[in-house]
Amino acid sequence: MSLSGKTALITGGGTGIGAACAIALAEAGCKVAIAGRREDKLQELAEQFTGEPGIICHTVDVADRTSTQELVTWANEELGQIDILINSAGVNIVNRSMADLAPEDWDFLMNVNATGAYNCMHATLPQMRERSDGLIINISSVAGIRAALLGGVAYNASKFAMSALGISVAQEEKDNGIRVTNVYPGEVETPILDKRPVPVSAEHRAKILQPEDIAAAVLMIAQLPRRAHVPEITVKPTTQAFA
Repeated sequence: MSLSGKTALITGGGTGIGAACAIALAEAGCKVAIAGRREDKLQELAEQFTGEPGIICHTVDVADRTSTQELVTWANEELGQIDILINSAGVNIVNRSMADLAPEDWDFLMNVNATGAYNCMHATLPQMRERSDGLIINISSVAGIRAALLGGVAYNASKFAMSALGISVAQEEKDNGIRVTNVYPGEVETPILDKRPVPVSAEHRAKILQPEDIAAAVLMIAQLPRRAHVPEITVKPTTQAFA
C-alpha cells in the first residue's frame, strides 16, 4: 500500500528509533510530525529531510496528559488527521536493580514508557474511530516480553505494561478498523545505551541493531493493506540470545 498522502505522528522522534522511523516514512511519501522533549533535537532531525512534504515538529512531555492532548490537537490541525501514530518515546535509568531503584525513578519510567503511550493513544483514538481507520505502532522492547537483568526492574515493568496496552487495544478496536502493533526491538544503537550501568563498547555497538533496522520493520507494517494486521513483531541482533 502506498503511503503517499498518509500522515504520521511520532513521539520520541528527535533521536534513535523514532528519528529513523520519521525519515523512512517521510521518504515513503508520508507527511510526518515528530514530537519530543528537546526542541533542538527535533529541529535537527527535521532539517535532515529535504524532501516534500517536510517533517514538522512540536515539543511534548508524553507523561503529561495536557501536553499530550495539546500535541494531538496540533497534529490534527497541521496534518489534517493522524493516520499513523508511533509511540517511540522511551527512557531508562542507570540504577536498575530493585535494591538501587528509587521510587521517583520507578514513577519516571512508568510515566514515560507506559502512561505516555496510553496518553497518546487515548488522545488519538477518537478521530481514528470516526474514520474506522488507523494504525498505532508501539516501540516496546524484548524487555516487554522477557524480563531480564539487562533492562532493569522498572524498565521491564514499564515495557510489559506498554505491550499489554497495545495487545488489549488491538483486540478492542479491531472491529473499528484500527490496527495496533507492538514492535519488540532487541539491543539497538540509540542514546538510551548511554544509561547502561556498564559503558557499551564501540565494538558492541557495531554488532547490534541500528535504528534504521527497526524503521524498516515499521515501514513494512505501515505499507500493508488495511486487511492485514501484525499484532507483534520481534527484531533482534543476530548475535543476541533470545531466551
